[in-house]
Amino acid sequence: MKKLKNEAELIKKAIAEGIKYGEGRGVVEFEPTDSANEKVEYIYRLLVHDKVIQPIPEDQVSIKSIRHKLAIWASKLK
Repeated sequence: MKKLKNEAELIKKAIAEGIKYGEGRGVVEFEPTDSANEKVEYIYRLLVHDKVIQPIPEDQVSIKSIRHKLAIWASKLK
């Protein structure tokens, strides 16, 4: 897994877009007290459920790999 050049910025974009996506569907309301890792994991699971992104093999799932996957997803958004 190669780190993206601007991965931190892409993670922020992925969280913002993921929140917008989840709340737009009406399936989630994030609270200000939710941690970034909780948001990242929920957004990942929602996108996999909706078949927006390919799932990571279950034995390789970690916060680091989820963040990387969401950064890749965010880099492809307009």
